[in-house]
Amino acid sequence: MARGGLPVPAHFDLLKAGEVWRVSYQDLAGEAEKWAAQHKIQPAADDRFRICLVAVDIQNTFCIPGFELYVGGRSGKGAVDDNRRLCEFIYRNLGVITQICPTMDTHQIMQIFHSIYLVNDKGEHPAPFTLISEEDILKGVWKFNPALCYSFNISREYGQQHLLHYTRKLRAGGKYDLTIWPYHGMLGGIGHALVSSVEEAVFFHSAARYSQPDFHVKGERPFTEHYSVLGPEVLEGPDGRPIGQKSDKFFRKLLEFDAVIIAGQAKSHCVAWTIDDLLQDIRARAGHLVEKVYLLEDCASPVVVPGVIDYTEQADAAFKRFADAGMHVVRSTDPVDEWPGMIETCM
Repeated sequence: MARGGLPVPAHFDLLKAGEVWRVSYQDLAGEAEKWAAQHKIQPAADDRFRICLVAVDIQNTFCIPGFELYVGGRSGKGAVDDNRRLCEFIYRNLGVITQICPTMDTHQIMQIFHSIYLVNDKGEHPAPFTLISEEDILKGVWKFNPALCYSFNISREYGQQHLLHYTRKLRAGGKYDLTIWPYHGMLGGIGHALVSSVEEAVFFHSAARYSQPDFHVKGERPFTEHYSVLGPEVLEGPDGRPIGQKSDKFFRKLLEFDAVIIAGQAKSHCVAWTIDDLLQDIRARAGHLVEKVYLLEDCASPVVVPGVIDYTEQADAAFKRFADAGMHVVRSTDPVDEWPGMIETCM
């Protein structure tokens, strides 16, 4: 079978990509096994050329209109259209995607990027999308909220010291300023779940190919942002103690595949930061492997809040930088076996 040659199963409804609904696991599992037999799809263990699909944060909180941090891009339909294409990509390439690795942005209320973490002299919290700089902390515009000391088991002094240390480290590392995001990706909430249509596609793939999806939780550490699945924005607090750690295990896992495909949300933040960390790690350990990374440019959209912020240019600049470094920027609608460096995978 040529790669990418499968039809899309009849159960997939592209009009439901922007909705939340219950996946019928038992029925779907039986359908997937019949589908595999009908199209002579082999178990993933038999793959000679192994492909990993990294699905970054394709959760309701980012992808469903009306949810907390919907990534609409400039069109307003960004994440919904992205996920329609991604589902079709998974189904069409079911026989050659060896494993799917979804990442899950996972938060609780008291974290450094949520409003409750900071207060001003009036006791007010910053509004969502407020940018917090080192200068803001030095001038006392925003301060650590001492009411959180009980939950974190820290002193007021440490909380303020950490906030200054954190914003300073972001600036020194060339990162975005600390951004106050709307409460999103809340552990235990419906926004945390995978988008139903994507969950259905991942489950169908798993049942058809006997390939367990490998979920990676990130973002649960309270004292640091965690855009990239491979590591948090800041690793240590002001006292040198770790506040997060890099996922070297996941990086080493990706290196074991012959090709790594990346899609998800948001192109300007979690996707870009994940790719950037992957690029840095590859350069440090095995530079030639950068050419095995493929970025689905039509399955990711940037953060755009009309009249407030627009990260489209930053996202496009990041993808250009990744392409210049040797990664392949591709489209989901193009046959996989025609992608650069993938000719030998057509069998």
